[in-house]
Amino acid sequence: MSNYSSEACYNFNVLMFKKCMILILALLWSVPAFGEHPMVTDDTGTQGKEKFLLELNCGFPTEKIETNGGMAGALTWGIADNVDLDVAFPYQWAPAKGIGDMLAEVKWRIFDDDRSGLSLALKPGLLIPAGDERKGLGNGAFSGGMMVIVTQAAKKRAIHCNVGYIRNAYGLKSDAEVSRKDIWHASIAAEIRMTEKLCTVADIGIDTNPDKTSNTHPVYLVGGLIYSVTEDFDLDVGVQGGLNNPITDTLFLAGFTVSM
Repeated sequence: MSNYSSEACYNFNVLMFKKCMILILALLWSVPAFGEHPMVTDDTGTQGKEKFLLELNCGFPTEKIETNGGMAGALTWGIADNVDLDVAFPYQWAPAKGIGDMLAEVKWRIFDDDRSGLSLALKPGLLIPAGDERKGLGNGAFSGGMMVIVTQAAKKRAIHCNVGYIRNAYGLKSDAEVSRKDIWHASIAAEIRMTEKLCTVADIGIDTNPDKTSNTHPVYLVGGLIYSVTEDFDLDVGVQGGLNNPITDTLFLAGFTVSM
């Protein structure tokens, strides 16, 4: 193969990888950092003052362009009973290897009615350019957004709704030319506690397609289980399915959370 063909193939793979990473980051924007993985949809729960939670989760796509997938870690700190600060970062190991852009968020529960189980939270966030945008591992510029979270909880079940907006910026002109800056997210999830230790979850959502050349917006569906090994340690597994072409067909999910 000629050097020109090799370079063209490499550039195509990097471009496709960047589009995949933007979709992944759009999903990560709304990933709860306090232990409700494998759901993408966040809930209004907070850790409580001076409490911490460590989360680590992995995704293993089946599509060839994303072979071997990646992982994400998050650390959450309860700075008040109704306010959390969390920092999260993704790590990708193929086709490019390295840390992606970091995400810092504050969750503020502004309304909570114990009688009805209805609560409301706001979650502003900042995407910090920590990844190498030349390898497709980040935007190369600061981006920011806001998520509105509503939870309706009962004794053994809960429903969560998210509506959010991200304003993306790009360090490379080539990325800015092919990528949308305004990304919207909407999702709804339900969880049912089957036993004292086992919880089932389901989640469906849609995001704006960051690719300017497509007006088909990715829609996902997630199903999974959360098992509480102890009061402070949860394990989770799930499957995310793409309901249309712009999103990975199947993504196998696994993770754990530790409260401290």
